[in-house]
Amino acid sequence: MPEPAATADTEALLEANAAFYAAFEQRDLDAMSDVWLHEEHVVCTHPGWTTLRGWAGVAASWFALFQGDRPMQFILTEVAAVVAGDAGWVTLDENMLSGSQTQTVAATNVFQRVEGRWWLVVHHGSGIATG
Repeated sequence: MPEPAATADTEALLEANAAFYAAFEQRDLDAMSDVWLHEEHVVCTHPGWTTLRGWAGVAASWFALFQGDRPMQFILTEVAAVVAGDAGWVTLDENMLSGSQTQTVAATNVFQRVEGRWWLVVHHGSGIATG
């Protein structure tokens, strides 16, 4: 049975992960900014993109992605969270619905705990090939 502190840490990590996807679905730049640690060591790899390093490049990518007008909805499956000290990661499949299009992306989100709060420091999404 997990220790209560481990369960609370995992729940807080999953809440931070949920805030990331809420910001993504709502195309809310302020909310997305509030999820990420604003440091040079953050990294983001969107499916089909090169790796972006540093908060400025990551922030610019969200600005570009949020310019479209098609609604997005995520159904998250295969969600697993791990906490190891002040690092935590969530692996999952993002099943994205956008208009009549659907896409599944395998994703890893890495968080760093700073002063008791989980901040996103790495998002890596990789498209899944279909049959």
